[in-house]
Amino acid sequence: MNPRLARALTQLYPRAWRERYGAEFESLLEAGGEDWKGAANVLLSAISEHIFPTQGGAMERDTNSFRAVLMHPSALVPMAMSLTALALVVGHISLYGVPREADEGATAHLWQILMAGQLPVLMFFAIKWLPRAFRPALGVLAMQAGAVLAAMTPVLYFNL
Repeated sequence: MNPRLARALTQLYPRAWRERYGAEFESLLEAGGEDWKGAANVLLSAISEHIFPTQGGAMERDTNSFRAVLMHPSALVPMAMSLTALALVVGHISLYGVPREADEGATAHLWQILMAGQLPVLMFFAIKWLPRAFRPALGVLAMQAGAVLAAMTPVLYFNL
């Protein structure tokens, strides 16, 4: 590719990106063949980099931030299980009312499995993340506790 075109395409990227990758990327473009598809791809990637910067724009991802810790499956799975249990109970109550049955139904058994099944995942999360990133992990544990309480509220309120 023409060195001037390679330089112009590299200049389309944000400053933080260029400072880290610019020289190497420009050399890569110069070594590559001239192709309008390649230039269009670089143009779209530059626009995308402005909208969704790589690693927050600072080029340094904080792996111990609240968002990073929250995005791990061991943080999301317990919350999803609690919210699923809540949806089961609320859905059952909205469809059938508050049942007064001698035997627990399938909904109650599923609720119990979901609530008990998240305990090992919660323990794993706490053991893994509290030593690494105490404050973000504590915030995630608080969110998980809130989800557990939300799932337990209709059960305790209606004495199910």
